Amino acid sequence: YQPAKRGAARAASPSPGGTTPTRPTPAAKPAYGTGPTFGTKPGFGTKPTFAPKPPLGGKVAGGAKPVAGGKGPPGPAARGTGTPPPTDWAAVADWYDKLVGDEGSEYHQKVIFPGVLRLLAPKPGDPILDVACGQGALARLLAAKGAVVTGVDAAEPLVRAAVARGPADASYHVGDARKLDEVPGVAAGTFAAAACVLAIQNINPIGPVFAGVAAALRPMGRLVLVMMHPCFRGPKETSWGWDEQTGSQYRRVDRYLMPRKEPIITHPGSDPLGYTWTFHKPIEQYVKALRGAGLLVDAIEEWASHKVSQPGPRATVENLAREEIPMFMAIRAVKVGGAAGE
Repeated sequence: YQPAKRGAARAASPSPGGTTPTRPTPAAKPAYGTGPTFGTKPGFGTKPTFAPKPPLGGKVAGGAKPVAGGKGPPGPAARGTGTPPPTDWAAVADWYDKLVGDEGSEYHQKVIFPGVLRLLAPKPGDPILDVACGQGALARLLAAKGAVVTGVDAAEPLVRAAVARGPADASYHVGDARKLDEVPGVAAGTFAAAACVLAIQNINPIGPVFAGVAAALRPMGRLVLVMMHPCFRGPKETSWGWDEQTGSQYRRVDRYLMPRKEPIITHPGSDPLGYTWTFHKPIEQYVKALRGAGLLVDAIEEWASHKVSQPGPRATVENLAREEIPMFMAIRAVKVGGAAGE
């Protein structure tokens, strides 16, 4: 979906008197002040070529074909046929693999994974589905807790990285998160829980993802989603600002309710032409899509960045703003019917 551009020209209609009215010029956007950007995460909201590694541990199966990666937006054929644009991270897997590594980035380790584990509450022996598992950082953490993990990702290079890192008893598959029923190893009604961490905003549409997860879950099975906060971390439409008059740091939000897609650079610093898509949706669309799949939201949490400003005249105010305005949002939903949509 692409919202109409604001300010698009309209054809003027003649007035009854025969003259053509002119459209008033919109007032200039007020300046809100500028300030240092802080609390941003390296690479989140972006991901980036990965040399395939031979399997060292774990299992890999080639389920559904991944959506093709690459630079730039989809070509005319993809747009004309309604094929969703490529949004996996295959073309930038090497960069992203180095960023996240074995145990995840500092944001994973200090903020995201502790919250995911608390919301998932995995027990030894629980079969857990990791949707858009990447190179398996969460899967390894869950396996260390005794869970039996199945990971699915559309980017084959990242799945190969997951297999190379193990653990040996984890199962990783190349597949489309929107077609989980086509992925080997994802049988209906077999999983106690599922997770999708920092990936749902790079997938469109989301309804098939939730329907596939609901079908794979047991009754009362739970799904935990983690995303950049849709209210305060919208790509290109939110930013930090500094109010000189009040001496306060604030988060400016220019757009929120209108769904949109935005290109994001996937290899910052070395390949500014490589990008993929992120899809902004308001929170209500996630709740509606979950409900439509038979998944009842029973928890929403908002997580702030763990970062702390360096000592300086604005440090106290910056830290307060960072603590008050969340960076991530987590949603837990429970399968309430015997099958998806019941």
